[in-house]
Amino acid sequence: MATTEVERRRGQLAALSIAAVVIIIGVPLWWRTTETYRAWLPVSQIQELANLELQLSADVEVVFARGTVTPEQQKKIPLTLSQDDEHVVDEDTSLRYRYETRYRTATIMEEDALNQPTAAEADLSLHMLSESPCGSLVVYVVPESTSLLPEDVEVYIGQRRTALLRIGTQMRVGRTLDQLLDHLEPRIKKLLQLMSFSHTDITAALSDRVRLSPGNKESIADSMRAFKSSPGYEITFSLLNPDPKSHRLHWDIEGAVQTFIQPLLTKLEPLANFSIDSQILYYAMLGVNPRFDNSHNAYTLNADSLAHVINPVEARLGSNAASSNPVLNFLLYVPDANHSPLYIQDRKKQQVPSNAFHSPRWGGIMVYNVNSFYGPDVAFPVDININMAKVMGVFLAQLRLLLGVQSSTPPPGFLVAPCGSSGLADWELDRLMWSRSVENIATATTTITSLAQLLDQIGNIVINDNIAQQVSSAVTSLQLAVAELESGNLGFALQYSKEAILASERAFFDPSLLHLLYFPDDQKFAIYIPLFLPMCVPILLSLLKIASEVRQRRRDKQTKTD
Repeated sequence: MATTEVERRRGQLAALSIAAVVIIIGVPLWWRTTETYRAWLPVSQIQELANLELQLSADVEVVFARGTVTPEQQKKIPLTLSQDDEHVVDEDTSLRYRYETRYRTATIMEEDALNQPTAAEADLSLHMLSESPCGSLVVYVVPESTSLLPEDVEVYIGQRRTALLRIGTQMRVGRTLDQLLDHLEPRIKKLLQLMSFSHTDITAALSDRVRLSPGNKESIADSMRAFKSSPGYEITFSLLNPDPKSHRLHWDIEGAVQTFIQPLLTKLEPLANFSIDSQILYYAMLGVNPRFDNSHNAYTLNADSLAHVINPVEARLGSNAASSNPVLNFLLYVPDANHSPLYIQDRKKQQVPSNAFHSPRWGGIMVYNVNSFYGPDVAFPVDININMAKVMGVFLAQLRLLLGVQSSTPPPGFLVAPCGSSGLADWELDRLMWSRSVENIATATTTITSLAQLLDQIGNIVINDNIAQQVSSAVTSLQLAVAELESGNLGFALQYSKEAILASERAFFDPSLLHLLYFPDDQKFAIYIPLFLPMCVPILLSLLKIASEVRQRRRDKQTKTD
């Protein structure tokens, strides 16, 4: 009996020891070594960004030239006024526009600049005096008798960030300063919407976050035509020669790019990086057969057939697999001798003056006819030097549209100066920067909130330190971008918004976040049950037996006591 009791006690202690080791050491060790590592994320700050409240602040300086204000009105100047305009886009997005307007009188040097013979020369002279910061606007109020503006022009918009506004004599004589400012306010607001930003442009920039109103067809068309904001773009110029036996084409593409395209790209450097390449494709045909029009004695491509032109040509263009940036394609097509001349017709069966068309978020194609080089005794192949000024003028206009530079129709009485050799006015750059900043913020917030929801729904996805760092960097950059927009610092706002979208996309597309790398819970049970069940059943049975013996011993002891 003694030996049996000792063996029984030894078995109980062994079972208790094994159970203690499994529970105290084994289970915590298994839990620790198999748990999913999830670095800390700023979830509360991400939730705050989900409810986006943007404020865009624009600084406007209104300068009264000599003869536009009375001495009594001049005593109340300088003056600063603020105006807020709020819009609720949807339940999670709201916009506020703040216009900070400062009124003052012109200095002696500005008066000298306004005495130039033309408005363009005055605009240049005013720019030489002081360069307005990015995102700001200076409006010079000139008297009605000024010779700078034609009689039917009330507002002149220059190439920089300045505008000239004509004031009527009846608004100066016998009127108070408040009445004068009330008279100027509607036209200054139109200037702001044209030269800085409008609610239509900003709403269109939020297309990744909110649904555009179906009634706003113009903004929808503009947002669908232009490429989405990207840190870089690839621009490819292609010369298509379908009949090299008839044509020997010569084009100075390098010189043309340096003369016509590079000034625009240099000015757009704050927005993105650009790379340019060119190529010549032989025996590259259009995907449709042009029809011969007897009335014009020429071949034509109608508007309905243009959609079928791109796909066959695109297969020959190739792509840069080393870059993930969007590609803007510009194709110059020289028809073969059997289908020349070739003209593009619009939906009204009228010839397109540029003989070119563009495809939204893809590029543009221009047809360049060379039939004028054919003489009665022509000998093939014909050497043809392409007029690059004519070609690049068309491609430059298409490039502006594809990059989102909107050429809005000015209101009646407004005169807009040509953009000059750079291909882009300063205020057009500001207008694009406003839209791109808002678009980047909207895209980055959508990406970050989607990532946070994904990680919350799938709890066994590893969140490593690199992803957490990218998410924190994106959130910080977003907060700074929103703050800079509110302060009116457009350049800094654009820079921070670019950093935010880059960091958010790096975090969202990190390879370690692929859901196929992780098993669902039911598969985990299928793996662990065959491993742990054979080990746990004997231990549980031993513990149950020990507990039963302890209870039986207590009953026996209680019986003896009674």
